[in-house]
Amino acid sequence: MVLLPIPDVVQQLPAERTPDPMATLEETKQLFRTADAVCFDVDSTVITEEGIDELAKFCGVGEAVAQMTLKAMGGAVTFKTALTQRLGIIRPSQKQVHMFVADYPPRLTKNIKELIDRLHERDVKVFLISGGFRCIVDNVAKRLNIPPNHVFANDLKFDLNGDYAGFDETQLTCESGGKGKVIALLKERFKFQKVVMIGDGATDLEACPPADAFIGFGGNVIREPVKQKSMWYVTSCTELLEALEEES
Repeated sequence: MVLLPIPDVVQQLPAERTPDPMATLEETKQLFRTADAVCFDVDSTVITEEGIDELAKFCGVGEAVAQMTLKAMGGAVTFKTALTQRLGIIRPSQKQVHMFVADYPPRLTKNIKELIDRLHERDVKVFLISGGFRCIVDNVAKRLNIPPNHVFANDLKFDLNGDYAGFDETQLTCESGGKGKVIALLKERFKFQKVVMIGDGATDLEACPPADAFIGFGGNVIREPVKQKSMWYVTSCTELLEALEEES
């Protein structure tokens, strides 16, 4: 068998006072500006599309899989269930995956490279935590100068004939709550004090905690449940770049 490679931060206020949402917003921005590490979702955040949907289109089953993706990102079903069902529809061969990656490289979100370059200049550690596939995410990481050991994603499995044989179910990223487990692992391993998660979906939102702050990203698609629960919600990388330059 071949293996291819939430509570928001809230200030504690006396009962007689009305919480000031702007104070919590500013606290979230300050956490972003002073973070030891920033973790990004990939699909519809770092890249403009959902990788699994694009692979499904390539394999001729795009519409059916897109509906499952909407349910997964909205939190209507568990992520692992949705992943299993979607891959069960696509059943991509090893040859199809290689062709897809070679012929349809993911499109980077506008200004994402500038943002990640700026974080690197500030000596912030950047990680990609994706419910997508490592064969796609590794390509993205390389273009953004993110080392392979800073990538957490799912691995597809193929039999000796190169036919689809499932996915590695031991990976943390294949489960609901998996991104939070990855962040907890990173905090333990690297002793990070401030970790920020940025993403567009329900699986990103639920990673805070253990992330110290969550930033909702709507630059490619706006998911209303995530927008409503995000203390800080942005629609472009420019907003994040500008926040890095603001006075603390």
